[in-house]
Amino acid sequence: MLKRFRDRFISAAQGADELQISQRHFYSLRHRYLRAAAARLARSWSPKPSGGNHRKPWPAFVIALLKKLLSARPPLSYSFAASEVLRRHDLKLDRASIRRWALKNNLAPDTTHKKKPQPVRRWQVQNVGQLWQYDASPHRWLGTQNYQPTLLQLIDDHSRVLPGAKLYDRENLPAHLDFLSHTFAAVGLPLCLYVDYHSFFFTHTPDALTQLGSALKFYEVSLRYAPTPQAKGKIERAHHFWQNRLPALFAAEKISTLEKANPLLEELRRHHNAKEIHREIKTTPQAAWDLAKKEGRFVLRPPPKCPWWPYVWSVRTHLKVGSDGRVPIGSQRLRLEQQPGAKVIRCQHWNGDVSILLAPPVQGKLPKVLLHCTA
Repeated sequence: MLKRFRDRFISAAQGADELQISQRHFYSLRHRYLRAAAARLARSWSPKPSGGNHRKPWPAFVIALLKKLLSARPPLSYSFAASEVLRRHDLKLDRASIRRWALKNNLAPDTTHKKKPQPVRRWQVQNVGQLWQYDASPHRWLGTQNYQPTLLQLIDDHSRVLPGAKLYDRENLPAHLDFLSHTFAAVGLPLCLYVDYHSFFFTHTPDALTQLGSALKFYEVSLRYAPTPQAKGKIERAHHFWQNRLPALFAAEKISTLEKANPLLEELRRHHNAKEIHREIKTTPQAAWDLAKKEGRFVLRPPPKCPWWPYVWSVRTHLKVGSDGRVPIGSQRLRLEQQPGAKVIRCQHWNGDVSILLAPPVQGKLPKVLLHCTA
């Protein structure tokens, strides 16, 4: 057979079809045959036996999971299905194996309108914590046409670790303050955030800061602005990563509320950081993070034990004490031990609590809380 192919009497496709093997396997046999021919051993050469198929059959619970995930609308991708099998059952399967199984069982999704592959990275910083890309992505995460929650997400530019990802009902200032404060408290403070020219971050007034920008500056986190969405491609690709996965998984698991979606998203984020090989850096994000830390390329700062922390990460407004010595809190007017007309700071916390401060946050001083009302 291989001599006939060598003499161009048959094609590779015909030879592979006759031997009932793939063309890749056929070319592998041809390579070994030619080496034997070069050593004048072509007449006595024969391929070694394959050894048979020693792979264990997949457990019934894995097959049940794959049927559930690939039958959802929209269906999960093969790579995400393999990731879910690894996360839930600690069984590593190749996406190609799942694809062959899906084709055999009529569970292959329609790929007619498959998206074009995203471009690969152009540059990256050398230290963990030197630059974190930050962005929001409104999308039909829960599958509802008229409801598009917002995903807030951070990615470390060097290691590709996702320090935080959370779904919010909408993108607003309280959502940004809550997300950043909890992520910084859990992971640490980077040196710089790479953001767009959204009004939450950028103001056209020279030397002026937005409230979110002033909160970041208070803890020495600078802002760097991307001129185009393509310039912050790492966070954009991370959005596409979740857009291809979350709606399908939420549909398969019948999740329709943010209260149920966010705990699952947190599990997926941790699994992605620790277990999934990133296609650009050829390792897991957590391994790249740990390697940089071991080599001293780590500039992430621990969260400070600062008394101003809950007040810096709140929505602050200026108030004047009324002529009756009271200030409005919700539907009530509460008394303060201040002169009428005095200026105070109202802090609206994410959980609904309200605090009244005598003065805005200042480094080196302690906050003086005049009033605190729980939700």
